[in-house]
Amino acid sequence: MNEAIDPSVRGAEPGVRVREFAMCFTATARGARLARRLVSLRLDEWGYPYTSEPNETMTLIAAELAANAVRHGRVPGRDFHLRLTETGGRTLRIEVTDTRTERLPPAGVPQCPAADEESGRGLLLVSRLADRWCAVPRTGAPGKCVWAEVGLDTGTR
Repeated sequence: MNEAIDPSVRGAEPGVRVREFAMCFTATARGARLARRLVSLRLDEWGYPYTSEPNETMTLIAAELAANAVRHGRVPGRDFHLRLTETGGRTLRIEVTDTRTERLPPAGVPQCPAADEESGRGLLLVSRLADRWCAVPRTGAPGKCVWAEVGLDTGTR
């Protein structure tokens, strides 16, 4: 679905326009890179130019969540799913779902890793860029969904 009126989307009120982009990607570095690029492309098509703050912010969040799905959520032979929504021009939301149940990110604000650590900065970036984010068990199947939302003000479009 590209544009629809769908009150079932989180935060949507009846009669509010909702735009959605959803796709499955292979749980590989190539799949994560494609997910990031398609998020940026779709946001540009929705009126958030490549160099705009909403596009750059959501593209970075998409890159981090997709990379985490590949690195920490990968189950051989299983894809990860990405869903991007815009609700009434007020909120952008991204959800990345993988099939790995036992590797749920720790709750709370991520701690800054030591300078010599090779990983651990992705969710820290997400927590700083997003207005809200959370990791929850996947609905209807094994796995988890990590989502992030960025509120929009009318001056950013």
